[in-house]
Amino acid sequence: MFFRQLPLTQQQSFFLFGARGVGKTTLLTTLPWLKDALMINLLESKKENYFARNPDGLIDIVSALPENQRYVIIDEIQKIPKLLDVIHYLIEKTNKIFILTGSSAKKLRHGGSNLLAGRAVLFHLYPLTYLECEQEFSLNNALQYGLLPKIFGLQHDLDKQLFLETYVNLYLKEEVWAEKYIRNLDPFRHFLEVAAQSNGKKINISNIARDVGVSDYTVQDYFSILEDTLIGYYLQPFDHSFRKRLSKKPKFYFFDTGVVRALAGLIELSLVESTSAYGEAFEHFIINQCIQLASYYHRNYRFSYLETKDDAEIDLVVERPGQKTLFIEIKSSTTVEARHLSTLRTLSRDFGDCESVCFSRDPFQKVIDNIMVYPWEEGVKRFFSV
Repeated sequence: MFFRQLPLTQQQSFFLFGARGVGKTTLLTTLPWLKDALMINLLESKKENYFARNPDGLIDIVSALPENQRYVIIDEIQKIPKLLDVIHYLIEKTNKIFILTGSSAKKLRHGGSNLLAGRAVLFHLYPLTYLECEQEFSLNNALQYGLLPKIFGLQHDLDKQLFLETYVNLYLKEEVWAEKYIRNLDPFRHFLEVAAQSNGKKINISNIARDVGVSDYTVQDYFSILEDTLIGYYLQPFDHSFRKRLSKKPKFYFFDTGVVRALAGLIELSLVESTSAYGEAFEHFIINQCIQLASYYHRNYRFSYLETKDDAEIDLVVERPGQKTLFIEIKSSTTVEARHLSTLRTLSRDFGDCESVCFSRDPFQKVIDNIMVYPWEEGVKRFFSV
């Protein structure tokens, strides 16, 4: 059992979105204040069929609840978008608090829903953060197999590999094909492999379209599906009027290091320290951790990356309201030296009013040329959690 960092409200209705397998239902069923909640799981075919035929039936069910039973949980609300109109009515007419989980907002939006017109708070749950894993956390395991909660119940590498391969297939079957987001699954399957191999790199839509054998428009739609089903996100280029900024292409990152390796067909290969693959996985992991924790603690931060015309790059730029822009260099090295920070030092000096730090596997906190170098655990916690 893991203590999740996401603080949820007890006083008003909310959506809890997250990709399949991140632990939404588990989180809700372990909260003491929800122990008496009415639970309706729309993944159960009988319940899905019942409410699909008769959405207004929810009014009768909720009306029969005792006064002190305040909470109603509806799992996978995107299965029946029409229920939102009924829930909207019940929020207005009753004292009940609705908790609605989902692994996609795409179908809700396409159904014309306004997500309850602001009457429900929006939360996101992600795979585990290192702070939530505590003693069970292993960096190498996190890079190799990711941080979906189910991984931690599996002891053998083969079982972890099979779980991730199954997860990928279930995503294709249940999230994409069953929800009719696409008509032809084969090119999308090929796209997933190509997109996974491009994880953390600038997205070239035309090149990916050519590799997959589809149009540029189709590839853009595919990436939208990944975003809408919470499987990945764009990291946009830094758009400040910085004289050396050139790149205008976003990068795309998948939500979990293990899932992206399974999609890329690499899950059976071990990650070896001091290789480029290990460094890329470490960078991916750190960026995910920063963004996830900032989301949990409601930091109104804007994340991007910076690349110059000479291909010099800062891995993560964080714009923080009321504070200096934060430049983060991510290094998988266990011994950070001045030469590792030359790009960060130069770009920081050119930019001016910023705070520059390095997150690495170096076990010591140190200062190099006015740049703070943090062991990654300390750095992530310092800047992105309470």
